[in-house]
Amino acid sequence: MSSLVDLEEALAHLTCQVEEMSDVIARQDREIDRLTARVQMLMNREAEREADSSGTIPLADQKPPHW
Repeated sequence: MSSLVDLEEALAHLTCQVEEMSDVIARQDREIDRLTARVQMLMNREAEREADSSGTIPLADQKPPHW
């Protein structure tokens, strides 16, 4: 009987840990999405600034010289 109780306690503990990890992963996914959008916005802003100041193709959109 004791081993069954031990198994139930271990299962309850693992279930709790899985739920906590799921919450952390969901939060990290939202944060990654937010940061990805922010990086994209900054890249667009910099490309516009580069195009306005030099009138050339932004460096990020140019092919490397060895192509």
